[in-house]
Amino acid sequence: MHGYEMLQEIARRTNDLWHPSPGSLYPALQLLEDQELVRSSSTGGRRQFELTGQGRSELALRPAGRAPWDAMLEAADPDDLALETALRQLRTTVSQAAEAGTPAQKAQVERLLTETRRQVYLLLGATPDHGGR
Repeated sequence: MHGYEMLQEIARRTNDLWHPSPGSLYPALQLLEDQELVRSSSTGGRRQFELTGQGRSELALRPAGRAPWDAMLEAADPDDLALETALRQLRTTVSQAAEAGTPAQKAQVERLLTETRRQVYLLLGATPDHGGR
């Protein structure tokens, strides 16, 4: 995989709860390459990484366990996951409006987002007895 693909895959496997930065991924990949556990090659101007034979041997020696994202997802609040999904979907929709919308539509989307943000703050400030569901 390319580094960017790895970042996307980690985000996907964690339902967008974990977004490592390139500044944390690439030094880790460089360390693994220095240890000859992965190798990189350039494809179309982008570096692609793969396990070496030594890396595969090292992986085989490790006890089978859960992936770190599995533990993260088990510990995650289902409401947090639902909010992350809703936010991701909203982000996609707003991006589409930014690309394809007319100036009037873009202005309306901005007003909707501003009002939605205001409503969320009001909801957070409400007491459970008066503002809850």
